[in-house]
Amino acid sequence: MSATARKSAPLPDDIRAMKGGTPIVSLTAYTTPMAQLMDTHCDFVLVGDSVGMVLHGMNNTLGVTMEMMIMHSRAVARGLTSAMLVVDMPFGSYEESPAQAFRNASRMMAETGCAAVKLEGGVHMAETIAFLVARGVPVMAHIGLTPQSVNTLGGYKVQGRDASAGQVLRDARAVADAGAFSVVLEKLPATLSDEITEEIPIPTIGIGASAGCDGQILVHYDMLGLFTAFKPKFVKRYAHLGEDAEKAIATYAEEVRARAFPAEEHVFADKAPAK
Repeated sequence: MSATARKSAPLPDDIRAMKGGTPIVSLTAYTTPMAQLMDTHCDFVLVGDSVGMVLHGMNNTLGVTMEMMIMHSRAVARGLTSAMLVVDMPFGSYEESPAQAFRNASRMMAETGCAAVKLEGGVHMAETIAFLVARGVPVMAHIGLTPQSVNTLGGYKVQGRDASAGQVLRDARAVADAGAFSVVLEKLPATLSDEITEEIPIPTIGIGASAGCDGQILVHYDMLGLFTAFKPKFVKRYAHLGEDAEKAIATYAEEVRARAFPAEEHVFADKAPAK
């Protein structure tokens, strides 16, 4: 599938059908203007709960609410015509029971127009994924490093480097068997990511995983150099917009204080007198 030649957004089954083909392209977005910039280049756009850290200054994603996700997802939806919209379900909105997950996921789809939701978790979330899929809610799974479990995982560490590799593989099998149409692999060793990609029948979307995954995703603030607090190893900076923005702001401040801005061309003349 070519993102540039596409006339309408793909559906979850179209993403599933890209398994083993041209790599799937994805980025996160939280606003309409950014969604518009990436629309024709991405197969799907994710409104990630990373919005809490990136835009709202939170220390992690745990404080993100349904209302925040709905607000940002509506904004992103207004900027998309060619890319599929996927939305993260925030912490506490789906873990209690399959019924709770369906209630909140169906609300998310109805109020944002997204084509699918994303849930974190493997074996222990398989029942919930199957429950949602059976009721018309397409699910993208997320295993490996799951940021909503950062406190129990002991931080943002690479997963699957030791005996836990077997559990990650079981998680991958479980979400695929439960009916997820794709799965995000976060912060996993490349060899394990390749093994999962080879074994399961649904596309793997890597973030700190392997070039052999069926697709890739990054937080756009990271890859554009807008989020400069830290740079994860798996991020490639394709621009340094944060540095450029700070330089521009500093120049603006200097010109205002020197009364160099606004200049004559930036102000309005008095209305010409009537003849």
